[in-house]
Amino acid sequence: MAKVKKQPRPKAITPKGFRDYFGEEVSQRSEMLRAIAGVYHHYGFEALESSAVETVEALGKFLPDVDRPNEGVFAWQEYDESGNGDWMALRYDLTAPLARVYAQHRNDLPNPYRRYAMGPVWRNEKPGPGRYRQFYQCDADTVGTASMAADAEICAMLSDTLETVGIPRGDYLVRVNNRKVLNGVLEAMGLEAGDVKRDDVLRTIDKFDKVGEAGVRELLTKGRLDASGAFIDGVGLSDNQAAPVLAFLTSKGVDAAKTLANLREAVGSSTIGAEGVGELEQIGDLLAAGGYGADRIDIDPSVVRGLGYYTGPVYEAELTFEILDEKGRKRQFGSVSGGGRYDDLVKRFTGQEVPATGVSIGVDRLLAALREKGRITATPTGPVVVTVMDRDRMADYQLMVAELRNAGIRAEVYLGNPKNFGNQLKYADKRNSPVAVIEGGEEKDRGVVQIKDLILGAKIAENATHEEWKERPSQFEVARGDLVAKVRQILAGQG
Repeated sequence: MAKVKKQPRPKAITPKGFRDYFGEEVSQRSEMLRAIAGVYHHYGFEALESSAVETVEALGKFLPDVDRPNEGVFAWQEYDESGNGDWMALRYDLTAPLARVYAQHRNDLPNPYRRYAMGPVWRNEKPGPGRYRQFYQCDADTVGTASMAADAEICAMLSDTLETVGIPRGDYLVRVNNRKVLNGVLEAMGLEAGDVKRDDVLRTIDKFDKVGEAGVRELLTKGRLDASGAFIDGVGLSDNQAAPVLAFLTSKGVDAAKTLANLREAVGSSTIGAEGVGELEQIGDLLAAGGYGADRIDIDPSVVRGLGYYTGPVYEAELTFEILDEKGRKRQFGSVSGGGRYDDLVKRFTGQEVPATGVSIGVDRLLAALREKGRITATPTGPVVVTVMDRDRMADYQLMVAELRNAGIRAEVYLGNPKNFGNQLKYADKRNSPVAVIEGGEEKDRGVVQIKDLILGAKIAENATHEEWKERPSQFEVARGDLVAKVRQILAGQG
């Protein structure tokens, strides 16, 4: 009889490009989402929770192909009885589902439709340091109005959101640009829609934040050597042809009026370019009327990321404080949010142009920023642990926990093997518990409990001399009836 081959055990590893989130990380994200949702709701936006799965046809951006049908997204085909079926995919953002929802339910929705959505999105892309295939986004969009007031409102709401979650004024800047201005610049260069060089120019502009003005000039003209010494071919424009692009990218003035004047000069006689400058001027006036100055929201033509996707105003929230990278070098934290006007997205479904504008916040990056600023503690506080000295008195310990919980204090009874008391304190340390409650038979007879301040105890053990340790006790004996009051006092002192 042949020996049955044992089934190998599955490997307990996280799939590549994904990660697990524990305890306090989940709580911190939930708290941030609650705070952001509060601002969005305050501005009059309504919540929408759409399906995490869409048809690939509805997503549109990452259509499957013969060689790799899940290019860009996690996709699969659902087969029907005839062997055919729709391609389905996990959503890669929260905007494409909104376009489908609006097209499907537009007759039942108010117009304009103002919605916010929060949740995970998935991208089948190469992962890297800090770059995962699943991450959280937090979006707000207005669909159905072409008014620049909608764009100004999104920018104001973004500013308020950053301050609400703990990014102080002066540590961020919302920067605003307009795709129509760039279109006007391309017209001034003589590059019409469909011109091959137009796409090359757009790709070059998108590198402005990496290579700067001189690098863009070289890439637009004769080419340049990159940091590794490799030569990158240029677009082949003349210096005169490249001049409008460089004027556009460097048109930031000492104030909004000067910036707008520089942009008008950069677009020349282009009608679409002049329209874009006018829209930026409207947004600036509306924000100024609402009390949002250039220290919070600023017109900045150097915002070029995403210009290929948007049809009008674009905006980006950048955190301006410095952090140290993995090599110890100082750098700015960078962007945590972006958005803009996308008037063509719903048109894919309806055949009619539907104006829309919106913003997306990268929740995980924003959480990382708050940790850098010390606004979120790296070491979370765990529950108060009631230790078990006598298995037969579990009801007494459960009563203590109930009293603490009813007083609003997070608490639990130790549920492991209570035989070794040292293991109970080790458990409390591993949970980062602030306090341990101890009541043995002798304490029970005297009507008292021992309360151990674990955080203070750790600090004393780490820093204090023996004499200081005796003068600063970390364990207290109190009457059983004073349990809640003493625990609350210790917790208040730790805070």
